[in-house]
Amino acid sequence: MQTQSSHPISPMSKPALWAGRFLSGFGVLFLVFDAVIKLMKIQAVVDSFGQLGIPVSQAAGIGVLLLLCTAVYVIPRTSFLGGVLLTGYLGGAIAVQVRAQAALFPTVFPLIIAALIWGGLLLRDARVRTFLPLRGADA
Repeated sequence: MQTQSSHPISPMSKPALWAGRFLSGFGVLFLVFDAVIKLMKIQAVVDSFGQLGIPVSQAAGIGVLLLLCTAVYVIPRTSFLGGVLLTGYLGGAIAVQVRAQAALFPTVFPLIIAALIWGGLLLRDARVRTFLPLRGADA
């Protein structure tokens, strides 16, 4: 049984597509940077893990997990799943910050990255727009 959406999804304009690529790319660059510094266990990571009450021995595993989720997001065919996985990862980051009673910016920053990830995906992937139809966004 095949169903059709009551709102046909048209391709995005080229500027919107490029804006989506930019938003996604910026988010991905930050996530890859974050994963790499966790793998390298630089002093800032060691310090922040200590402040958050996370054993620094977990840094490499968290970095690998982040790289895997980001890789799933970057592959066009699996980008929606990657967005879902990254939402879970970033939600966990928010939970850890709240638990540690961190300042506002470190607590909200993962939400900003999630907005970049989903905003970029919404602008560059028509399949996502079928789930989240926006009036006037398709033109």
